[in-house]
Amino acid sequence: MKLVTIPDYENYRIDAMFDCYKWDPQFLDSNTISKHALVLTKQEARSLARLTELLDQETRDAELFLNTHLSLAKKLRLPKKLLPELKRMKNYDPKRHIRLTRYDFHPTKEGEWAISEVNSDVPGGFAEASLLPKLALQYLKSNKVESIDFGSHLVKALSKKIKKKGTVFFVHCTSYSDDRQVMQYLGDQMEQHGYHALYGAIDHLRFQNQEAISILDGHQGKVDGIVRFTPLEWVKDIKPKTWSGYFDTTTPSCNHPIAIFAQTKRFPFVWEQLESYGLSFSTWRKLLPNTIEVTKKVPPGYLYKPAWGRVGEKISIQEACEEGEYQKILKEVKRHPKRYILQKQFSSQLLESPEGEWFHVCIGSYAVDGKHAGFYARMSRKLRIDSDAEDIPVLIERT
Repeated sequence: MKLVTIPDYENYRIDAMFDCYKWDPQFLDSNTISKHALVLTKQEARSLARLTELLDQETRDAELFLNTHLSLAKKLRLPKKLLPELKRMKNYDPKRHIRLTRYDFHPTKEGEWAISEVNSDVPGGFAEASLLPKLALQYLKSNKVESIDFGSHLVKALSKKIKKKGTVFFVHCTSYSDDRQVMQYLGDQMEQHGYHALYGAIDHLRFQNQEAISILDGHQGKVDGIVRFTPLEWVKDIKPKTWSGYFDTTTPSCNHPIAIFAQTKRFPFVWEQLESYGLSFSTWRKLLPNTIEVTKKVPPGYLYKPAWGRVGEKISIQEACEEGEYQKILKEVKRHPKRYILQKQFSSQLLESPEGEWFHVCIGSYAVDGKHAGFYARMSRKLRIDSDAEDIPVLIERT
């Protein structure tokens, strides 16, 4: 694994914005388009792909079991507002819906891999995992590296389960350009394959006879597929009147609400009980640092993580926190200990750029319906990979 510098970076950045759906090229004052590409060896890419598929099998097995044994999910402390709706999922059929996950891998100083979480519910980075690597290849002009087109894998999976030339509704928070860019990229890809894309918020859909129906002005009617980018735990906060039907809809969905079980970082707390029923979490246990309930006395080397945190928010890596942030996290943990978990901190391996800078790297590895589908990477000078991190294309050595 190594970093290579992308030539003519300023033009590359402009092309990323206009040709690769990278409409938000920075977070506050931080540039989020990396000047580098991450190059994996063939062996590293194969190892990550294999581990991703093993993790995903264990995750999907657990989801199916928990869905029919909801009483075993108590330790997950799922949002109470969702519990009545989860009881509606008994008709879930994995052959009907599209299951998308992204496992976040980190290289360690011990020369191994550690995972920090699975983005189970609404993983993003679609264009960054599909178009940025192609763009980097154009600028590097090297035939010694290649890339995986994540978008083509996802489109293929969607096309298998959604009626040909059907209408696909892309659900997202419509006031956020960073959400729309994810949906627009995928919607454009689907339209190139003959589908009709609609874009709207969760309250632009209603459900009748277990089927999804658009109520968008000028686009009313039955929907043939749903791609959701609004986190499930937000759905009840937004309070759409018609979304209970989403939990037992027969309309093909990516992702189905069953994704909620593994989205919480409390997921490891049900493993032991599920193992007593014959399920295995051997790959998870090998790769995820030890995770425990919050206790008054914090074991050495452990840090706090919010159970429903996203994008590295509120992780108590003291040296990576902004001024005053660490103390604020501690106060919140004290007030709401069940909203956090404690996790053993792993030793992240720094990568050196050709310019002599050092970075921490996180490689998101996708699975679509159980099969590895590509990579999305971010890197940071800080130990915590959060909103300030840079998007970096992932390339793979041909030999």
